[in-house]
Amino acid sequence: QVQLVESGGGLVQAGGSLRLSCAVSGGISSISVMGWYRQAPGKQRELVATITSGGVTNYADSVKGRFTISRDYAKNTVYLQMNSLKPEDTAVYYCNVNARRGASQFYNIYWGQGTQVTVSS
Repeated sequence: QVQLVESGGGLVQAGGSLRLSCAVSGGISSISVMGWYRQAPGKQRELVATITSGGVTNYADSVKGRFTISRDYAKNTVYLQMNSLKPEDTAVYYCNVNARRGASQFYNIYWGQGTQVTVSS
């Protein structure tokens, strides 16, 4: 089965940095889009950033210029470098991939378990 293992969350002071990682495994033959979403208490899950197989990136306005998404194609891993963190960035961050397994022709969406990011003021 497909597994998304996230790491890198934690507690940081405002202005600090964190780097999230998400490694995908489980018979994956192709990954199109990889991304990060977040959900703060009492709020809906929202897109943070995505990156396509061609390396095209997309960011939420709230993180532009502060966060950078990247991927390692060989390792099926996506990263989120978060700089200049603000208290409003506090949330559970979820990895999301659109991937195809084995010989399947179809892509499915998979989610990680989430990693907590807490930014103190």
